[in-house]
Amino acid sequence: MVGIGANSIDLVTVVPAFPRPEGWHSKMRISRHLSCCGGQAATTMAACARFGLRSWYVGAIGRDDNGRRIREELPQYGLDPAGLVVRDGRNQFAVIVIDEQTGERAVLWDRDEALRLREEDVSLDAIASARVLHVDDVDQEAAIRAARHARGCGIPVTSDLDRMTDRTDELVMAVTCPIFADGLPEQLTGERDHERALRRLRRRHDGWLVVTLGQQGAAALDGDRFVLSPGFPVKAVDTTGSGDVFRAGFIYGVLEGWDLDRTLRMANAAAGLACTRLGAMAGIPALDEVLALAGQS
Repeated sequence: MVGIGANSIDLVTVVPAFPRPEGWHSKMRISRHLSCCGGQAATTMAACARFGLRSWYVGAIGRDDNGRRIREELPQYGLDPAGLVVRDGRNQFAVIVIDEQTGERAVLWDRDEALRLREEDVSLDAIASARVLHVDDVDQEAAIRAARHARGCGIPVTSDLDRMTDRTDELVMAVTCPIFADGLPEQLTGERDHERALRRLRRRHDGWLVVTLGQQGAAALDGDRFVLSPGFPVKAVDTTGSGDVFRAGFIYGVLEGWDLDRTLRMANAAAGLACTRLGAMAGIPALDEVLALAGQS
């Protein structure tokens, strides 16, 4: 399979509570920290590779130390760095602050505009030979072109959509299975209720429609049937990358030919386990762990 989109170097910082501008929350000692690889599409592809799927990642890196680190470490996660495009600029990076009591995080990130993927950076031949294409919404022009080409070749296209831009509607229509972050369907439709939002989106999209709901799991629409798939109760350490790993679990189910309910259960199990360890790529669980939790082993 082929994934197109962002990579990142993440500085993960665990603190006793989320910082606030007053009181003891305004200054506190860091409990734990680490620097690791992440980014939406790159983490999803790394998780797919961990699950035994042949995965090809396409993304842009900078010429700085962070870009070099991405190139050097991707093979550790089963990804060939040959799909990387090198740009004169700083690699994407993020500062991730984690509340050690809940595992919830806040992400502060920056990405040099020089890293934007161009249409010619993505091989249409590689897409045509894939079993699934996965795109995020970081490089939307390249993602839309790639998704349309894949659909024209009869290849399923999944997505990681978590922000509203003037091209989000266009990207939603280009993919076969939009997977939204919580809140985006409401922005697209004006409907706060998940079922009503997905049913409104159904008026212009006939594929599986999925929205991730954090610890609550995921909601989806399969034809006219609304599905609510609960999450697995886990002790969250770090929720960073859990949505990316959810999508890898979902892709695994698609490639196995599972129905939507079984696929969502697999995806929720993968995301839940990812929350129990620090880091995006560093927190990817093994396939046997996921299958055991999902009851598929």
